[in-house]
Formats: sequence, C-alpha cells, structure tokens
Amino acid sequence: MSTIHESDPGTATQGRKGLPWWAFGIANVVIVLVVSVLLWWLLVDPQWSPVGSYPQPFEAALFWSVIATVWIAFNCGWTGPASLPQPTRGLVGIVVVLVVAALVTVLLAFGWGAIDPSFAASRAEGAGFTMGQLIVLFAFFFYVTAAINWMHWPWAGRLEQPWLGLAEIGALVLPTLVVYGVLAVPNVATWADKGTALIETTTLIGWFYSLIVSVVITGLLWENRPWSLAGTPGRVAALSFVGNIVFGTVLYFVVGGLARLLMGPANVAALGDGVTEYAAELGVCWVFWMIAWGNVFGNKPTHLGAVANDAVRFVVTLVLGALTFLAYYFSFAGTVLHEPAAGTSLHGDALGFMDLAVLITLFYVLFLGSAGLPAPDADAAEADAETIAVETGEAAKADARAEARHRTVT
Repeated sequence: MSTIHESDPGTATQGRKGLPWWAFGIANVVIVLVVSVLLWWLLVDPQWSPVGSYPQPFEAALFWSVIATVWIAFNCGWTGPASLPQPTRGLVGIVVVLVVAALVTVLLAFGWGAIDPSFAASRAEGAGFTMGQLIVLFAFFFYVTAAINWMHWPWAGRLEQPWLGLAEIGALVLPTLVVYGVLAVPNVATWADKGTALIETTTLIGWFYSLIVSVVITGLLWENRPWSLAGTPGRVAALSFVGNIVFGTVLYFVVGGLARLLMGPANVAALGDGVTEYAAELGVCWVFWMIAWGNVFGNKPTHLGAVANDAVRFVVTLVLGALTFLAYYFSFAGTVLHEPAAGTSLHGDALGFMDLAVLITLFYVLFLGSAGLPAPDADAAEADAETIAVETGEAAKADARAEARHRTVT
C-alpha cells in the first residue's frame, strides 16, 4: 500500500493483478498481530519481558503514543518526510511519534509529578502514570472527531499544514483538560475528595470510550454519515459532536450488555462494579477491527447503497470484535501474553494489548504503507486510499476520487 500513498490508486496495480481485498486485509492483520505479540514479549510480558513495564509505565507510554499518532498523522497530516522513500519515510514518522509520547510520559510522571504527587511515578501500583494517561481518553475523542467528523473545521480551507493541525491541537487542549478535570480528576487525584466525583472511574472509562467508538463508526465505517447530511461544515461539526455523545451513550449500554453476555454471570459477579469498564474492553476490540476494515479491507461493501453498506460494515466488524474479545479474555491473554486473571475465567486487560495492536496498525498502514506486501486490487486500493486521505487530512483528494468513481459508475 506504499504505492497508494505515492501514486494514483487507480494505477497502483497497473501491469499486474493485485491481491484480493480480503487477502490484503488478512495479511496486514497477521503482520500487525505478530509484531504486537513479539513487542509484548520483549517489552511488556509479565513473565518473559526483561523490561518489567507491565502494566505501568507501558500503558501510559502506549496511550500517549496513540494520541501522538493522532496529532501527527490525523491532525497535522504528516506521516514522515515526503522527500524520503518508504520505509525510511514512515520510520522517521514513527520515531517522531515515539519521542513525543516518551517526552509527555516522562514530563508528567517526573516533571509535573514533582509538583502534583498525583502524577508521580512513585505512586503505588503505577497510579501516577494512570492519572496522566486518563487525559488520553478525552483527547482521543476530541482530536479524532475533529479530523474525521469535523473534517478539520473551522481551519480547513483557511490554513495549510502544519499550521492547520497545530491550530487544531492547540484549540482542543482546553476542552480536553476541562472534561478531564471535571470527570476524571476527582476520582484519581491524591488531593481530591472522591465524594465529589460525578461518575466512578470504571464507568467513566466504559462510557467515554463508547463515545470514541461512535466517532470511529460514524467517521470511518459510515464515511461521516449521518452527520454529513447536516450541510455546512459548521453544522456537520455541531451535529457530529452532539450526535456522537448521544449515540455513544446508547452504545455504552448496548456494548456493555453484550460484554456481560459474552463473559458470563460468574465473571460479571466477580468483577462487581468494575464490570462497567468492559464496554471499553469490548469497544477497543471493535475499534481495532473498524480501523483495519476501513484501512486495509477496502471498507467493504461499497456497492449496496449507503444504508446497506453501513449496516454490513457495522455488523461484520462488531462480530469480529466480539470474537476477538472472547479469544483474548478466555485464552490469548492468559496463555500467550501471560497476563494475570481478571475474573473467574478471564485474563488480561484489552485496553493494553488491543491498543498496542491499534497502534501497530496505524504505524504499519498509515506510516509505512503496508510495506513489503503486494498491492491490493485496484478497487480495494482506491477505497483504502480514500480512507487514509480522510484520516490524514487529504479529504479534498478523497472527495475528488469518490466523485470520479461515481461519474464512472453512473
């Protein structure tokens, strides 16, 4: 898929037949999972890793790596120096992401943590790292929705990159920190009165991550439907903001209920109040498949009409997410990743490993262009290119390709 980034998708497979869309997608997923497991064994695994970073500071560094990827690739539209060939270009971009993430993690835990002990690395059980990483929960919602729902409104068309992305990043710092301060801080700060908290931490994580799931569904799988029907960019942004909160809240109850059903009553009882977080645990499994489906499976189907296309994508990715949830918690996390028990028959924390898989997917697909794989067939290449163009801020190019395809079909 590196050819997709560098050339017209319609000529990506010129002169030879590309991989079928499903084979290209599966190959990407296999590579991502293999790399994720190897990195886990090396850096994180509670039994095998010589580093001993489980669960902290691994999760903090991971979360900041994910949001740094969003800032750099989604908001600023940069995946490495354009003058460099792949894979050098992508590797430079990945290094920049990791440096940013490491700096933020260290500055919060050892810099700001010296001022406010709530963030300190020395807090028991990594609570200081957790305090910092919770910022990412809210940042991910604001920064991703700005890129794929708002389409960079109100800066699109007024500023060029990187100034557009920097303006977007700067403007959204305040709402991110306000929501974090109101909803999260009373639960986790050493100086806070937990009696003033509006919502308990596990419920907050489950609910707010469900808002993120809504953003990914509507912005990626559904190509910004139904929000795009609002008309003007400002109206689209406003409707998507309110709509994702409403739809995400509905998803919290639906996905949370499905998670309870999948794990069974014994595990639900063992988890107690913590079971509310499992809307996010199942949600991250679903998000992994939505990102993969939109970026390397051609966002199939594309020929049934908007409503039918969206319905099939929704069901297929949800089923894949549910199967992944079952495989991870009942087998993979305990036997392969050596994670501790989380219930009577559950192991692990999907917000760790599955977020790592999400990060590796973004690195491999967006930054490296699926380096080393044969190109997909022309239709899948075009669909993947349109998705990546929207994610990285090249929406005008994506719209032009979609319009050209529409004219050809009609």
